[in-house]
Amino acid sequence: MAEKVNYFKVGKFVTTRGLKGELKVYSHTDNIERFLDLKSFYVGNNRDELFNVERVSILSPNMVVLKIKGFDTIESVQRFINKFIYVSREDVYALDEDEMLIVDMLGMSVVTVDGDAIGELVDVLQYTANDVYVVKNESGKEYLIPATYEIVPEINIKENKIVVDPIPGLLD
Repeated sequence: MAEKVNYFKVGKFVTTRGLKGELKVYSHTDNIERFLDLKSFYVGNNRDELFNVERVSILSPNMVVLKIKGFDTIESVQRFINKFIYVSREDVYALDEDEMLIVDMLGMSVVTVDGDAIGELVDVLQYTANDVYVVKNESGKEYLIPATYEIVPEINIKENKIVVDPIPGLLD
């Protein structure tokens, strides 16, 4: 399995708002309300400086306005434009019992209910109806597997594997 990721990209500063240091942030998370609980964050690849959040408001399903403590002018926040916001693993919002982070699933082995190896999970495509798992075998062939309970009856975190009950033609 791939090395565990300790920092997660949750958004990108896209522009300023007003003159008092507010920034518009495009959300990179499927739960925009996670920003309402955001207390601190890192910017870009620099994990040396932790920034504290003064306030956040939601503008739209994918945009928030964020005010950083101590940055009170438009000039002081210019350096953040086009930079990504990261949070540490400890600050990721709580998941339900049957949920897991996609980044923690990547690299899992994928097998059929009969135990036949299919390959390794290399990507997850997120669509409105359901996610689609991109699985690559040793020879480089890719399979697109709909992530529905009928087709994916089990995800075993402890064994680092995903069990698939393929419908006819899925693995051809």
